[in-house]
Amino acid sequence: MPERWLQVKGDPSVRAFLFEQQRVQSLFDENIDHVLHIMHELLVCKGAFHVKAHFSSSQLTCWFYDNPYSYRVYVREQATAAGFLDSLPNLSYEGRQPRIGVDRIVPVLDEFRRLRLTDEQIYLRNASINRINGMIGMTFSCDGSHYIDCEDFFRRLDCFGKDV
Repeated sequence: MPERWLQVKGDPSVRAFLFEQQRVQSLFDENIDHVLHIMHELLVCKGAFHVKAHFSSSQLTCWFYDNPYSYRVYVREQATAAGFLDSLPNLSYEGRQPRIGVDRIVPVLDEFRRLRLTDEQIYLRNASINRINGMIGMTFSCDGSHYIDCEDFFRRLDCFGKDV
C-alpha cells in the first residue's frame, strides 16, 4: 500500500503566535489515562469505528458501526462519568475487518498521550482513530493537521518528536 499522509496547514495567524501560547490544562488532561481507556473500549467493545478526542475542549466525537451516518458527542463530565461505558451496548463490527487491529490501538493512544503532554507550546489539540479506513487524524496547537495511515504513523514517529 502506498504511503498515505496528508498535512494541512491551518490558520497562519495561529502559527504566527505559536511561541506566545501555552497549553492550558483541560478536564481531559486531568483524566487522560481514563479518557484514553474510554477511547480504547469504545473502539474495541462498543462498536465505535471512529473516535475523536478533543483534548482542549474535553469532548469525544464518535461514529458507531450500527449508525455510521450519525455521530454522537460526549462532553466533559459525561464522557468521564462513572458508568459511561456501561450505558452503551456492546457492539461488534459484524464481520467487517478493520484496518487497525486491536493490538495497535493502545500504542496509538500512548502516542496521543505523549503528543498531548510532552510540550507546552506544540501539543496535540485533537486526535482521532478510524479503525475501518486505518487512518489517524491529529490537529496540533500550531493549527496544523495530519491525516496518516496507522502503519505510516508508526514508521514516522520521528516526525512527531520521537526518536525511533
